[in-house]
Amino acid sequence: MSKKIKYLYVIIVVSIFVIYVFVAPRPIRTETILTPQWFISLESNYSIPKPLDASKNNALVPFRLGNRYGYVDAEGNFAINQAQRGYVSIASDYWAEYDAIPEGITVRNPANEVVVTIDDAHGYPLFLDKRLFLINSERTSLSVLDDSGQIVWTHDFSSLITTIDAANGFVIAGLLHGVVEILDSNGRRIFSFEPGGSRLAVITGCAISQDAMRIAIVSGIDPQRFLLLERYGDAGNIEYKTIYHQFLEEGTRQPVHVEFIDNDRRVAFERQGGLGLYDISARSSLKVPLEGQIIEIDKVGNERILFLLTAQNDNEKRLVAMRFPGELIFEAPFRSSNFFLRRQGSRIYIGGNMTLALFELEKK
Repeated sequence: MSKKIKYLYVIIVVSIFVIYVFVAPRPIRTETILTPQWFISLESNYSIPKPLDASKNNALVPFRLGNRYGYVDAEGNFAINQAQRGYVSIASDYWAEYDAIPEGITVRNPANEVVVTIDDAHGYPLFLDKRLFLINSERTSLSVLDDSGQIVWTHDFSSLITTIDAANGFVIAGLLHGVVEILDSNGRRIFSFEPGGSRLAVITGCAISQDAMRIAIVSGIDPQRFLLLERYGDAGNIEYKTIYHQFLEEGTRQPVHVEFIDNDRRVAFERQGGLGLYDISARSSLKVPLEGQIIEIDKVGNERILFLLTAQNDNEKRLVAMRFPGELIFEAPFRSSNFFLRRQGSRIYIGGNMTLALFELEKK
C-alpha cells in the first residue's frame, strides 16, 4: 500500500469514527439540532470544513488534547498546533510551556508572539481574567505580573491553594484548611470566610461571577456543602453574606467543578452522583443524576442548554446535554483516553484521542 493510499485510508477511518461517535445531526427537541461543521486530525491537520456564517465571531479557541495544544478558529484553521514537551498553561489571551522546575518562563499570545519573559520564575503561570498570575512552587503564594514581567503585587496565603478563580479584577482562592479568601485588584484581602460544618475542612471548588457580585463554594468532606454568597457594602467595606447553603452527602475527595453559567443566572457544580444546578433568581437547587465522574463543563450554558463530559473509566467518555432546569436530552458515549470540551456561544468544540470537532447549535 502506497503512502498516499494509506494516508487516505486513515482519513476515511477517522472520518467514519468521528461521525459514528458524535452521531450528527443530533436532535435536541424539534426546534434545535446539533450540526457538525468540521472535524480535524491534530496529527495531520486535515479538515473537512462546512460553510459558516461569516458575520459570527471567529475568535480563536485554545485547546489541549492528548499531547498537543494550540489555538483553532471556527473555520477549522490552526493558529498554533504543536506537540507538548513540558508543562503547558493556555487561555484565550496567553499561553506558556515550561519545565517542572522552571528557571524562566516565556509567555506568548495566540499569534505566537512573545508577550513577556519571566526570569527566575520560582513558580507556575496561571492565566485568569485576562491577567498573568504566578503561583509559587509550594502553592501558598500568588503574584500578579505586568506586561514587562515585573511583579505588581504578591499575596501570601496561610495554607495551600486548592482552587482559584478570578473575574472583574477580583480573585477568589480556596485553601486546604477550609478557608476562602477574596482579593481585590491590588492584592488586598477584602474578605475571608470559613464555611465549616464538616469533619474534614477543605475547599474543593469555588467560582466568582463575572461581575464579582456572587461567589459559589463547595467545601468540606463528610458532609460536603454548597454555598452561595452575595456581595454587600461599598468599596471601603465589602462583605459577602451567605444566601443559600445545602448539604451534599459525604462528598468527593478531589477538586470539583464549579461554574457560573447562563449569564450568571445559575451555578453548575459537581456533586457526588451527578450535577448540582442552582437557580439564583428562584433560590432553588436540584440534582441531576449522572453516571461516571464529571470531567468538564461547557462554562457557558446559554440557549438554556448545558453540555458536559463524564468519564466512566479511563477510556469511556460520554457527552451529555441537558436543558434547564435539569432535563437530560441526550447522552453520546465515545471511547477516548483524553478529552476536550469548549463552548463559544452556539459553537461546541469537542475532542477525543487526536480528533477535534466543531458542532453548531441550530434552531430549525
